[in-house]
Amino acid sequence: MVVKPLTESLMTIEKSASEQIISNISRVVIGKDEQVRRVVSALLAGGHVLLEDVPGTGKTMLARCLARSLDISFNRVQFTPDLLPSDLTGVSVFNQKTSEFEFREGPLFAGVLLADELNRATPRTQSALLEAMEERTVSIDGKTYELPAPFFVIATQNPVEQQGVYDLPEAQLDRFLIRLELGYTSNSEERRMVEAQRDYHPINDISAVAALEDLRREQNEVREVITVETNVSDYIVRLVSATRTHRDVVLGASPRASLALFRFCQARAWIEGLNFVTPDMVKQLASSVLSHRLLLRPQARLGGTTPLDVVEQVLNSTDVPVSRLRS
Repeated sequence: MVVKPLTESLMTIEKSASEQIISNISRVVIGKDEQVRRVVSALLAGGHVLLEDVPGTGKTMLARCLARSLDISFNRVQFTPDLLPSDLTGVSVFNQKTSEFEFREGPLFAGVLLADELNRATPRTQSALLEAMEERTVSIDGKTYELPAPFFVIATQNPVEQQGVYDLPEAQLDRFLIRLELGYTSNSEERRMVEAQRDYHPINDISAVAALEDLRREQNEVREVITVETNVSDYIVRLVSATRTHRDVVLGASPRASLALFRFCQARAWIEGLNFVTPDMVKQLASSVLSHRLLLRPQARLGGTTPLDVVEQVLNSTDVPVSRLRS
């Protein structure tokens, strides 16, 4: 079966927008091409990203570059134990002149929100993000306010520090489309980074390379244009289902994970210039979507088993379908 290629207009406008965003970010975030592609794929899929890594690996810079590449609003919130939900959502303030309450928007009202060290805030404050991340709305004093479109959360947490942090609950983790680690760069890449910042920071040269309208149109086209065969979508469901019956797992991935992997693969196919999702693509991207959604048994954790190990075992034990499509 042959799938019709992407139309010329889509290839020259929509696709080039994604590639320009990726190239623009890679000018500053050096040596992380694959991670940048996954973040942009998550944006196209309409999801959110959890960056889990030690300080100084470029998490904040990646978020800032993404916002500048689209010329959309960017807010950074440093999460601390004393942060309140209203510090994120905003508050209603009484206006003595009009004798009415007026709503003052909080930092959630941004195109790109960097939730820095999310796990340092209390569960009460963390929960303020639940509605925003899922419904793209904020409810205050009986009124519901729409968040900007797009509304993209990039949250960070330091996996090393254990004091003064609150583990993210499963409901919170499940709302992140993917989890990523940036990691350290190689010596040659780090030298390039040091030399690039010798006189000034290269983010000062970053400007918008894509229009917001192009991004919104591209998000819609990803779902309409990219084909997913029935046997491939069945493969996605079987992978997710297998995590729920794994001997080392207490709580497996939810149906939301199946939809997340489906959408994420569609967006990645678009970025790669394909018009369909391949089984190999599902295997390549599965760990980013599934690993943070698994709750392991205590015995497994004590034995050194990680969620990534479980995902790898599930991938190895699940039959891979043969794609009938070609571009």
